[in-house]
Amino acid sequence: MTVVRAAVVQAAPVGFDLAATLDKAEALLAEAASAGAQLVLFPEAFVSCYPRGLTFGTVVGNRTPEGRDDFRRYWDSSVDVPGPAVDRLAAMARRHGVYLVIGVIERDIGTLYCTVLFFASDGTYLGKHRKLMPTAAERLVWGYGDGSTMPVFDTPFGKLGAVICWENYMPLMRMAMYAKGIQIYCAPTADQRDSWLASMRHIACEGRCFVLSCNQFARRGDYPEDYACGVDDPQAILNRGGSAIISPLGEVLAGPNYEGECILTADLDLDEIARGKFDFDVVGHYARPDVFQLIVNERPNPAVVVQHAVTVEAGPAPNPAPAKVVAHAQHASVGNRD
Repeated sequence: MTVVRAAVVQAAPVGFDLAATLDKAEALLAEAASAGAQLVLFPEAFVSCYPRGLTFGTVVGNRTPEGRDDFRRYWDSSVDVPGPAVDRLAAMARRHGVYLVIGVIERDIGTLYCTVLFFASDGTYLGKHRKLMPTAAERLVWGYGDGSTMPVFDTPFGKLGAVICWENYMPLMRMAMYAKGIQIYCAPTADQRDSWLASMRHIACEGRCFVLSCNQFARRGDYPEDYACGVDDPQAILNRGGSAIISPLGEVLAGPNYEGECILTADLDLDEIARGKFDFDVVGHYARPDVFQLIVNERPNPAVVVQHAVTVEAGPAPNPAPAKVVAHAQHASVGNRD
């Protein structure tokens, strides 16, 4: 029997402040580890904020200088992958001996991505998932991921992966993750609606996997004073949480919590997955591939592909001067860099 103690951290970052947010993340990670957690999940866009309520000075056809500066500030507080913030997160995971899954805003040249980073308990950076489909106005500030960053990682306690927020409403993406054998399905989110819990319970039953759903609990005071979200009261709740942990048969093991910042924990018995798949395996004995099939494109899709001429020495030639053969190699020079 394999049992792992999982924790979901429901908290707010320090908006637009990368260093302070990393400090808070470490304190929360230490608290979760002291409660015996071996796997810790943080919310979507925890480093360094989910920009709820911001317009970035935009209406159709017009952008304001103030909105451009909001984006500049957001970009300044985002994360290079690899980079110093990733190194710090890796060191945290190693220091506290936990597997860490955390939502960040990743920057790649001039584009921001809503990304989840994965770290092993020895501090190894395992990889990332970039959100495939930003929702509504998120598309103004976040780019689109591609199929090359949809990993499921083998860990000592099972197969681990993540699907971000409303990606969870994309049934084909869920199917792709089930086909990878995901057992611990992380769902960092910004959705605070009551209906979200029903979706998480459905996914747990559908995939016969444990679902860890993690949202921020954020007040207006967690953001800078000049944060132009239309709310002035520092105690006003901008995101009320609702984090939860669900079993493979849809049982709520912890949460949902709508009261404030908290750390929820649950012991996950991986044998429950096999018990659940006894009567339902959506990519196995309960599938009909003769009727329905899914094709998944996991190739990187960069904006620029650079072709290089490579000079290769040919074999022996009849004349003294060696012949030269020119071949072409190509590589992606932009995008999807780990």
